[in-house]
Amino acid sequence: MNEPLRILIADDEAPARTRLKALLADIAGEVPNRLVGEAGNGLEALALIESEPADVALVDIRMPRMDGVELARHLRGMEGAPAVVFTTAYDQYAVQAFDLNAVDYLLKPVRAPRLAEALQKARRVAQPSRETLERLSSEARRHLSVSERGRILLVPVSDILYLKAELKYVTARTAAREFLLDESLTHLEQEFAARFVRVHRNCLVAREAIAGFEKGVAEDGEAHWLVLLAGLPDKLPVSRRQWPAVKAAFAGGGEV
Repeated sequence: MNEPLRILIADDEAPARTRLKALLADIAGEVPNRLVGEAGNGLEALALIESEPADVALVDIRMPRMDGVELARHLRGMEGAPAVVFTTAYDQYAVQAFDLNAVDYLLKPVRAPRLAEALQKARRVAQPSRETLERLSSEARRHLSVSERGRILLVPVSDILYLKAELKYVTARTAAREFLLDESLTHLEQEFAARFVRVHRNCLVAREAIAGFEKGVAEDGEAHWLVLLAGLPDKLPVSRRQWPAVKAAFAGGGEV
């Protein structure tokens, strides 16, 4: 006999959480389950999952602080993460992005038969694909997730001063420390184009972090510009190809 599914509910509206709990109780005979936690946003859900493992997360797409899509993207990097079933009051999400068993969704108001069907499906489909989540997302993430010592750390994008590709990882530098990301620099550039500017083929710098420039000399003796960063002693080389874009991003914030 299957063990009861451990269920986490993440929804910023208390009535929606109450309805899901009632429905879970109604279908417990058909799909044995037990509630392990409730969260009002993605940040709370991640904290709960670290302390109380879940098999399935019923996740509202639109939530404050961290929405359901961003939550699902962070869960993809977590070992033993729950399967994700989205809940939404907006039918356009279902029409535009949910494809061929990649992920399931429940349209509000949720009905008991559909909830039972989604939970049964969740036993087979653990995580939505990265591509599906990218299509679902209407805005850039507010956090990047880092797997460190078996935990998921969330790094606010607003704290990141630069992103630098090194071997197969990307280093995210904040004023406090460095974090290793298992992400593509190209994808990060596309997602956060409004925040970061490419200074070199292997480096993106936050526009707001640029404090100025100074002339430097490369190993081959050729002169080039270096980016000076607010709050950090690091000086990052600017390639000749990227210099016009970097200078424009600085927007007259210093002398060059």
